Amino acid sequence: MRTLGSPFLALLLQAESGAASGGTDSSILGLIARSTPISKAVLLTLALMSVGSWAIILYKLWVFRRSEQQSNSFLDVFRRSSKFSEVAAVCRSLTESPLVGLFQSGYAELTAQLRQASPEDLATNPRAAAARPTLKSLAAVDRALMRASVVEVNKLESRITFLATTASIAPFVGLFGTVVGIMMSFQMIGETGSTNLASVGPGIAEALIATAFGLVAAVPAVVGYNYFSNRVRLSASQMDDFAMEFLNIAERNFT
Repeated sequence: MRTLGSPFLALLLQAESGAASGGTDSSILGLIARSTPISKAVLLTLALMSVGSWAIILYKLWVFRRSEQQSNSFLDVFRRSSKFSEVAAVCRSLTESPLVGLFQSGYAELTAQLRQASPEDLATNPRAAAARPTLKSLAAVDRALMRASVVEVNKLESRITFLATTASIAPFVGLFGTVVGIMMSFQMIGETGSTNLASVGPGIAEALIATAFGLVAAVPAVVGYNYFSNRVRLSASQMDDFAMEFLNIAERNFT
């Protein structure tokens, strides 16, 4: 994470160390070293945004990988088991799967309804307790699955909004640094009265670095946000399919 996300910080630190030497270094480090405090603040902001974006990207890649692996394992157990109680026994080892959250919520509602026995039925028919258990409301089970699905989708979407924010504002932050740098370059032209490219060019080059850094911070965030948004949609679709499968089994066996 630090290797991928901290090129900006490395550049800024090296630029600071080389600032004391003055000189006319035309490299990126030299341009950063000669930039104004406002430009350096802009570059530092972009560096922090880039580091945060890469940290989230790597973390979410790990989360979605574990989620996919455990969901596949859970579905295999769910479809091979003949009882919901057998499936519930393996849920503790597959907590990273969003399907486990759905199953536990639906199973809890299912169990609560099956444990309830009508007092009137027991009074008129003492053998009612030993009869085949039936659900009182399949719609209640459906609502429990829907609530659990919303919770699991929110978990998968956590931190992804930071990528969208970085992708949206990083280019504008960089543009702000560029505008400020160009304004100062024109101010210098007014003070010196010289329009020589050799004296104006370095200032404009320093200003344009902010825009370049803004794009470097924004592009990975855009790619990461689009990728993870698609993964969330696929996971939500998988949860909908599982909820329908769960309801079909419950309706077939308990209604």
